[in-house]
Formats: sequence, C-alpha cells, structure tokens
Amino acid sequence: MEDHTCQKIHVCKVCGSAFSNNSKLKSHLRIHTGRKPYTCEICGSAFPHSSKLKTHLRTHTGEKPFACEVCGSAFSNNSTLKSHLRAHTGEKPYACEICGSAFLKSYYLKVHMRKHTGEKPYNCEACGSAFTKSSDLKVHVRTHTGEKPYACEVCGSAFSRNSQLTIHMHKHTGENPHVCEVCGSAFTKSYDLKIHMRTHTGEKPFACEICGSAFTKSFSLKIHIRTHTGERPFACEICSSAFTNKSDLKVHTRIHMGEKPYACEVCGSAFARSSELILHMRTHTGEKPYACKVCGSAFTNSSDLKVHIRKHTGEKPYTCEICGSAFKYSSDLKVHIHKHTSDKTNSCL
Repeated sequence: MEDHTCQKIHVCKVCGSAFSNNSKLKSHLRIHTGRKPYTCEICGSAFPHSSKLKTHLRTHTGEKPFACEVCGSAFSNNSTLKSHLRAHTGEKPYACEICGSAFLKSYYLKVHMRKHTGEKPYNCEACGSAFTKSSDLKVHVRTHTGEKPYACEVCGSAFSRNSQLTIHMHKHTGENPHVCEVCGSAFTKSYDLKIHMRTHTGEKPFACEICGSAFTKSFSLKIHIRTHTGERPFACEICSSAFTNKSDLKVHTRIHMGEKPYACEVCGSAFARSSELILHMRTHTGEKPYACKVCGSAFTNSSDLKVHIRKHTGEKPYTCEICGSAFKYSSDLKVHIHKHTSDKTNSCL
C-alpha cells in the first residue's frame, strides 16, 4: 500500500521544529528573526503572517465572523471562539504542575506560573515597580501620567481602570450584582462579597504577630497594629485629637460641627455614627442579639455582654495603681480612686 503520510522534512536549524513544506518553515523562521512583513495600513501595526494581519484588520472594521452557538457572542478569530466555548463546557486544559490550578487559556497559565517563580517581567520606567502582566503595568503608569480614560457618562467621574468605572456605575443604577448565597446580602464588588463571606465562615486570615488578634481584612490589621505602635496619623485640625484611622477622625469632626446625619425614623433622635443608630433602634424593637451562654441574659450590644460575663468569670481588669485593688467595672475604679484623693485632701486639713 502506498504511504501517503505527510513527511516533515523541512527542519528549523534554530529550534529543531519540523515542517512539511518550505513555505511553512520560512513562516516559522520569522519567530526567530522578528521579521514582520505584513503591515496594517490603518494603524501601522506589523505582523509575521498575513493571517495575523487579516485578523487584526477586524479590530478596525468591527467584523466578528465567528459566533458562539450557545450564547451568540461573536469573535474576530476562531481561536478566541474556541477559548470562549470552554466557558460553557467548563473545560480547562491548561493545568499548573505545581499547584494544580487549571485555566481556559495557555496565556493564563503562563501568567499564573509567575506567582510561583516570582517573575515580574514588566517594569515601570518611572518608579521601578514590577508587574507580572503588561496590562497591570499599563494601568500603573497612569498613576504617574494621571490618565483616566474611562469616564462616567452620567456624572463625568473618570477612572484609570474600566473595572473601576463598572463598579462606579452601580452607584447610579443601584445594582449590586454580587449576592451572598448564605444571607442574601448584595455587593457592588466581588471583593466585598469575598470579605463578607468570612463573617459566615469565621475565616480571619490576617493575624497580628504581636498579640495574635486576627482580622478578616488586611486593612483592619494595619489599623490594629497602630494600637501597639501608638501611631495616630489622623489629627483633628480643631482640637488636635488624633486617631488611628480616617473614619474615626471623620466621626470625631462631627462633634465640632454638631453634625448628626443618622436619624431614627421612629422618634427622630439623631446620631453621629451609624452604629449608634443601630443600637438605638433596638430600644424600639426590643432586640437583644447578644446572649450570655452561661445564664441566658441578653443585651443590646456586645460591650454590655462583655461586662456581664465578668460576673461569671470573676475577672477584674481595672486595677488601682495606688493600692492594687481590682474592679470589674471602670466606674467602680473611678469611685475608688476618688477615695484616695479625698483621704489625701482630708489629711492636709
């Protein structure tokens, strides 16, 4: 029987790849030489193959001849359609040999591998910051140039990332597309949902190396660390009081301004903090969500429960520096201190 098998007799001397004919070898060699003989007459972009130029031209014409039969999405080239179809089938053919993570595209795997190798090939010429993806570098450079190409058509706000604009638009539409499957809470950002889920799982991945306290967010840990260092970078311009975080300063400023933006719809009482309004509302609803596991007593806020538990544990965290007496409540210590100061005053009479 005659053998019609296509022999690959044309071999690349650079990398050893073999091809069935000389034209394919010639095309392949452009990978090594960098030659790009096919140029776009519209924007000047150059390509090593005519097929690449043909696909590129569709970005100018808007032509998308490859349509998904499942959802109708259209693409400029067949390879992109092929990758898209994996979103429907769930196929992820590119797997990481180190951690097992799988991806739809080989490029995604390539970028992922940099997490293991630590490679960051894209460097900022302005400040030296390095990135794993060219797109991340492109966005970063905008912090130096001030470029914000994504503008809101409703209010004119501009952003450096398209994703930031998408999130911003939710403020106008009221859309909260990221919904918690446990309690139904909805969020504008997937990251906020991720953080919220930790309230259900109890996960607190950010731990303080000094005291062991753990937090759901890295930002919360950063603020907590200031309780150890004593750092209070946010100072009040009116009275010089200083705070560990910006939100506390904002609330404090309301004391000077007399601002109380959180009003009770039942009785009209107003508060400087939203948390104070939440606590106040429980006086109307009778809600007491903090219950003692020992005796069942219930309280409107966690701090009252914390104080109550001392009756069972006998804990006395407030100590007199003069005589060493200890008390369950700060108010009791205050009264006790007054006795020392009174006795001292009387002895001088």
